[in-house]
Amino acid sequence: MSWQIFLDSLPELLEAALNTIKITCLAFLLASVLGLLLALARAAGGVVGRVARVYIEIVRGMPALTLLFLIYFGLVPMGIVLNSFVAAVVGLGLNGAAYLAEVYRSGIGAVASGQREAAQMIGLRRPQIMRHVILPQALPTVLPPMGNYAVSLLKDTSIASLISAPELMLRARDLAGTYYLPMDYYLLVGAMYLIMAWPMMRGVRALERHFARGRLQGGT
Repeated sequence: MSWQIFLDSLPELLEAALNTIKITCLAFLLASVLGLLLALARAAGGVVGRVARVYIEIVRGMPALTLLFLIYFGLVPMGIVLNSFVAAVVGLGLNGAAYLAEVYRSGIGAVASGQREAAQMIGLRRPQIMRHVILPQALPTVLPPMGNYAVSLLKDTSIASLISAPELMLRARDLAGTYYLPMDYYLLVGAMYLIMAWPMMRGVRALERHFARGRLQGGT
């Protein structure tokens, strides 16, 4: 790739990379909130719990790309038209919620049952127990896998190019077709993904070391 072509393309690639980060952050926020609601619904049991479980099982067994196509193309006959950016956020967020629901459920299940019993003895109600006792103690278990999910989500945004979402891979594909330099652009984009993901990976490892050190100190 000539330096002039690279310099001409850089503003477009940086703008697309910013859109990739936006999609990642918004989809992660949606997945985190909805995943927590699904986990709480499963813990509550009953009809709500069964519905949440069915959602989780169906979405976890469905490729994320299928969900994106259903949202972007499948809703059009129903009169619901979403632009590609919103469809990418919603699709990736709904897909991620099913995975994070299981992460939350594992974290909640890791809290000793005695904590719940002690909270009941002092008169706390179920929502109070979950908010003030269970969830804070589940946090160390939940945060590292959530960080790993965020790294995976950043990379998975590339599939949103298939619904023409204005993200990095779509821009790279367009530029590669324009200048007939597919190898150069895809290597460059791979490096850009790595640069964006590297601080996140470092942060996840730091969280894992921090909580592992805390568990060791708590056990001594």
